Parts: sequence; C-alpha cells; structure tokens
Amino acid sequence: MNESETVMAQKIAQVALAFQTERTGHAPASVNVVLNEDTLVITLHDALTPAEKALTLSAEGAAKVQEFHRQLFQTSAEALQTEIKRITGRDVREAVAEVEPATGTVVHAFTTGNVVQVFLLTTNSGSAVGIES
Repeated sequence: MNESETVMAQKIAQVALAFQTERTGHAPASVNVVLNEDTLVITLHDALTPAEKALTLSAEGAAKVQEFHRQLFQTSAEALQTEIKRITGRDVREAVAEVEPATGTVVHAFTTGNVVQVFLLTTNSGSAVGIES
C-alpha cells in the first residue's frame, strides 16, 4: 500500500467502525482494511454482540446470525459505499458481507467484478491498516 492508500484505508477503517457501531450498537474490537488496486476488504474483528455470540453456539443460530448480517449489510451498504466513494474518489461496483460465527468476524468486500477469496489467518500478517475500538 502506498502512503495515499494507507491514509484512505485508515479513513475507511474509522468509517466502518462507526457504521458497525451505529447499526448494531456494538463496536468491533478492531477493524482491518486492505485496499489494493480495485479491491477493498474491511474486516471487523469480534463484531458480534453477546446475544449473537450465544446464538452461534448452534448451527441453526449461526445461520440466523449470518443471514441477519447479510440483510443488515444489504440495507445499509449504500451509505457505507457513499463514504467509500468520498474517501477514494471511486464508485463501488459490487459489495458482499460474510460473517464467521465461530470468531465473530465480519468481512465486507467491495470489488469491481473480480472473485475475492478472503482467508482469515491465525496470526497478524500482510499489509493492512487496522484500528482498535
């Protein structure tokens, strides 16, 4: 990431943190942003509320939490996309969200027609910008 991308990634992380807190009433423990060419990935760590974490203890509950966050993202993504455009100067062509119930991690991926595969590692590695809440 060059310096300009790093500054943009930091601003996006702050916006994502605020949006998640506003939408759910629960701030994630941290936010990581990877901005590379035409792809932006926002990872919200420990983003589930205590009630959602309790639901994820069963397969049925985990599926409900995943669907809830997909719907939440679909209904609120436009405002986040507007902020991304303000920060980067670029339109978002596609957006998707995925929840990992076991860890409480929420991943938002904004792409331009590419296939995005996200792997969450056990150690902190790679070039990403993160903030703690």
